[in-house]
Amino acid sequence: MAEQKTSHAERYMVAIGLAVLVALGWYYYAVVRATPPVGSGPAGPAVPAEPFEQVWHGGEVVLLGLGDSITRGFGASPGCSYFERLQHNDDAACPDLRGRDLARVFPRLRSENHAVNYSTSVDHVARHVPALPRFGPDVRGIVVITTGGNDLIHPYGRKPPRDGELYGCSLGQARQWQGTFERRLRGIVDGVTARFAGGCEIFLANIYDPTDGVGDIERSNLPLPPWPQGLEILALWNESIAEVCDAYDHVHLVDIHALFLGHGLHCRDESNPHYRREDPHYWYFENLEDPNDRGYDAIRRAFLLEMVEVLGKRREPQ
Repeated sequence: MAEQKTSHAERYMVAIGLAVLVALGWYYYAVVRATPPVGSGPAGPAVPAEPFEQVWHGGEVVLLGLGDSITRGFGASPGCSYFERLQHNDDAACPDLRGRDLARVFPRLRSENHAVNYSTSVDHVARHVPALPRFGPDVRGIVVITTGGNDLIHPYGRKPPRDGELYGCSLGQARQWQGTFERRLRGIVDGVTARFAGGCEIFLANIYDPTDGVGDIERSNLPLPPWPQGLEILALWNESIAEVCDAYDHVHLVDIHALFLGHGLHCRDESNPHYRREDPHYWYFENLEDPNDRGYDAIRRAFLLEMVEVLGKRREPQ
């Protein structure tokens, strides 16, 4: 009888052990291997120090954020959104950018972030721009905008696509709606410009591609159906953003699309043409729509570099 009890106990322990091994194996392959590595430390291009050694403008400057959750900073750790990092660099976290922030070159800088999570270009032109405050002639505006990304991802394939919520649409449908998207972009630019009697410079980002040029968005951790023409439609939307930037002297393209290639779902794939051997890490938050902290760092650097080109070269004589 004692031997039989021991045999039962041994079989029970073996079964438990096998179950634990199976669970660990599932966790490793389904979670650990499926979660791309995010890396650590600074991310994105270097920013030169010399342009930040002199004041760009000594008068009152407003840094104004407008658009969707990327400019709102969804998913970022406290103080790590690109909008916050533009104003003040964290010298401990990013010592390579010590002294390279807008507070250094605009001593009378203040900020207002009017970006709204989950919003689309329809929301921005219809509701958010009309609600912006008006600034007097003694105030210069530095405006940063992200828009259009949610137009593409919403409504996640749950409903038939329509203008402003394109996910799953055909290329023919997208071409019909591209003109209205471009008119919305111009409405955003014109509406923002009218709010700054003293003038403004607008920095408009394009839309990144989490699939690293592959187009297999369905393999993400989100329940998204395949979208065979998604990459072509993304290209149309970025084409419109670039055309609007070219149409205005005071509107400047920030190319985060090129910046993020190689840092999405295929960041570990050495055969991908966008593979980044120097930093083969994932720059997206868990929702896929927004960046993680390193992604926000990279976006901050991209905006700063464009601002150096536009504003650093126009700095006031000392």
